[in-house]
Amino acid sequence: MNPFTFTQVRDIDSALSQLASGEARPIAGGTNLIDLMKEGVMRPARLVDINGLGLDRIEDGPNGGLRLGALARNADTAYHETVRSRYPLLSAAMLAAASPQLRNMATNGGNLLQRTRCYYFYDVGTPCNKREPGTGCPAREGLNRQLAILGTSEHCIATHPSDMCVALRALDAGVHVRSQRGERDIPFADFHRLPGDRPDLDTTLEPGELITHIDLPDADRFKAHSAYIKVRDRLSYAFALVSVAAALDMDGKTIRAARIALGGVAHKPWRVEEAESALAGKPADEHTFGAAADILLRGARGYGQNDFKLTLARNAIVQALTTAARGTEYAKGEQR
Repeated sequence: MNPFTFTQVRDIDSALSQLASGEARPIAGGTNLIDLMKEGVMRPARLVDINGLGLDRIEDGPNGGLRLGALARNADTAYHETVRSRYPLLSAAMLAAASPQLRNMATNGGNLLQRTRCYYFYDVGTPCNKREPGTGCPAREGLNRQLAILGTSEHCIATHPSDMCVALRALDAGVHVRSQRGERDIPFADFHRLPGDRPDLDTTLEPGELITHIDLPDADRFKAHSAYIKVRDRLSYAFALVSVAAALDMDGKTIRAARIALGGVAHKPWRVEEAESALAGKPADEHTFGAAADILLRGARGYGQNDFKLTLARNAIVQALTTAARGTEYAKGEQR
């Protein structure tokens, strides 16, 4: 591991001042950053401990929504009574992630900034455009079983690993950030990037910006019919081969509105609003769900070892929508 300096800050102005240089990285739980530093993938000259900033509250947000502090731990968020009752999709997605020990350490803001688990990205002895732009992408013809089938480019086929982010994309969340230049809100759809010709840039964060909180809009109409399906190689502590966050607003057996996002298939959580529009006014049945899946997966392609994801993703979408249509277990308990 390369040498670095470590600074603890107690107020946000001090944190923003430290981060303004571009050489510093914020650290809270450190569950991904420390691994990357140990492997030599990331080499920040300075770490700024932001745990003392008080950004760990979960509270009512504007317009009837909920505000999640960037430093709230994943476990505290997933088990928070308001999250469980009003946003069961988010709770389910977060509890499907990692292990209890990691969820106790990992923060909401850090979860958004997770980096890909592509083997070549982690192996500094191999080329990787995401790690070193211009060196190549051996994953396209190499070990790509875990990697993307949507939104890829000739430069990168990596996937984003987060479960939480898939649910946040389906729920139309927003990300609030601050820097010495001011504050801004980033729609979740615009927060993560597709690789294009700059796969080294995971997000649209600008230098010196710090995530302070995540805003969830009111989603009460979806809470009674939602499901998070995660297909993985083993039941725990494994990243998704394919995951689906599905939420339906139902009128009897007819779909009024839908939200669907996919994980494990692209460089960012994948959502196609045309697929959601195709569900509106339709019966909640396998034919309807299959048609939506075909729209979601339009343009998908495999790279050899991950060809199976084309079928797996379609099946997972249909399963998630079918499960959501039956009703959310937590919401059923509330009604009893």
